[in-house]
Amino acid sequence: MGYLLSYHTDTGRVKNVNQDALLLQSGCFKGEQIVLAVLCDGMGGLEKGEAASAAVIRRFAGWFRKELPVMLKKGLDRLENSVLSAWTGILEQEDEAMGIYGRRHGVLMGTTATAMLFAGGVYYIAHVGDGRVYELDASGDWIWQLTKDQTLAEREVEQGRLTKQEAESDSRRNVLLQSIGAGSCMGGRPVPSFMRGPVRRGRVYLLCSDGFRHEISEEELLRAFHPSAMAGESDMKRACIRLTELDKARGENDNISVLAVKAV
Repeated sequence: MGYLLSYHTDTGRVKNVNQDALLLQSGCFKGEQIVLAVLCDGMGGLEKGEAASAAVIRRFAGWFRKELPVMLKKGLDRLENSVLSAWTGILEQEDEAMGIYGRRHGVLMGTTATAMLFAGGVYYIAHVGDGRVYELDASGDWIWQLTKDQTLAEREVEQGRLTKQEAESDSRRNVLLQSIGAGSCMGGRPVPSFMRGPVRRGRVYLLCSDGFRHEISEEELLRAFHPSAMAGESDMKRACIRLTELDKARGENDNISVLAVKAV
């Protein structure tokens, strides 16, 4: 199985600094493409949000280059436990390092982190914060949100005090229950959510920051990234840019980032 890859990131209408950081890397193992996609959204209300997101991206890039090849040689049947253990270690270590730095320098820094690995016909996801992963069916008829927002608004939905539609515009949608860095500064520890599933040929997978999807509906995502229209990476890039510009036209003030992966 192979993959088409694309991404786009934009500082947005208001901010002077892009605190989002992205990673999209591809390699080959026994003739099959392996892809790692990571999106980190530095927390805009905190100092050094861009440094926090970049630090996590560097760690994942190093893991993909140095550690993943060793894991793959041990067999795909053992990959899941190895990946989850390594990713847990990366996120815990970065959380601790940011907490130490923050206490020493009197700052509060943090980032969300959503990572997705495609290997051996399986995807693996680790998730902290409110980035999202969507999966679009090859028919273009269905879209699924694979991750769950770790926000106060989402918790209200789970407890029946808000509907899903109400949560999309509720002010508590921006109140994170977990992050990398800020939790450590405040005495808490993030607990990543992990998931896995089969990669289906023809499907499109999107990783996006909250700034990308606040002003865009799932129906609009489905139309823009309709798998039948994603014949090449240039098509995917145009869709990424088109929705980013639509976000800004609708008044989105945050940084805006999206990564797109199509299984072919």
